[in-house]
Amino acid sequence: MMQFANKKARAPAVLSLLLFSAASFAQVATPTQNLPAQKIRPNDLVGVSVYGEPDLTRTVRVGADGTIRLPMLKDKIKADGLMPEELERAVAEALKAQEILVDPFVTVTVAEYHLLPPISVAGAVRTPITFQPVEKQTTLLEAITRAGGLAPEAGSEILVTAPQSPATNAPPLVRRIQVKALIDAADPAANILLEGGEEIRVPERGKIYVVGNVKMPGAFAVQDPSGTSILKVLALAQGLSPYATNEAYIYRVEGGTTSKNEIPVDLKKIMDRKAPDVPLLPNDVLYIPDNHHRRATMDTVKVVAGLGGVAAAALIYALIMH
Repeated sequence: MMQFANKKARAPAVLSLLLFSAASFAQVATPTQNLPAQKIRPNDLVGVSVYGEPDLTRTVRVGADGTIRLPMLKDKIKADGLMPEELERAVAEALKAQEILVDPFVTVTVAEYHLLPPISVAGAVRTPITFQPVEKQTTLLEAITRAGGLAPEAGSEILVTAPQSPATNAPPLVRRIQVKALIDAADPAANILLEGGEEIRVPERGKIYVVGNVKMPGAFAVQDPSGTSILKVLALAQGLSPYATNEAYIYRVEGGTTSKNEIPVDLKKIMDRKAPDVPLLPNDVLYIPDNHHRRATMDTVKVVAGLGGVAAAALIYALIMH
């Protein structure tokens, strides 16, 4: 009877111990069951469970230096960059090396990944996007790829605005990355690392507008701002029309103003290679006026040509040579 009473008395204690162990295990494992496995980073919350050792089972925050500290271990354990199973082996090795346990069974789960600020990609990309970076070392090229790549109308540079530091009132830093260096030259220096919170904007190519007496007036995208000139855009416009004057005008808006400056250009000298070609800037307007005297002369020629005969031919010659 006494033995039965002792068993009955011990039952609540055993039950309490089992409940305590289960609660300890649940405290570590429950929050992590739906999180994907990925590399551990600073400020992540990880659960470390050592089977049969409740004093070593706990949830710890990875420090800014990428390490965790566990009780009874003299040294910190590096966690940054490790997968959960790799950290399990590192903890087990540390417990064995310091002769705390002979053959520990360690389980590591991630209770919370530290979320980095979102990165936005806008402008001349195929799919503007705002995404949450998982890795702190996301590159600019990876961000552009997430946005589907550059659109055909993308300009020659990419603007990356870093998040403003809450500790200072300094304006956000804007970096200008050349598209040629990033994509064509594959320059590692251009493929900068993003830490989260950046705003990436891809401006469209500037355009040069050609109007007046050309065969195909229109707006032409600037492929290379440093190599665009009057002769090149005239070629895009399929050349001058028969009534074009010998002089052209460039209308340009200077930085910070709204008024246009008129820049006269001796077009005949450029065409005759007696003057250097004139460079053009994005948003310039190139205007080739109408030669009213030449138009009137050609209209008269057309009328007189219908008369026929030697007299008409002489008159046409005189008009052309005038």
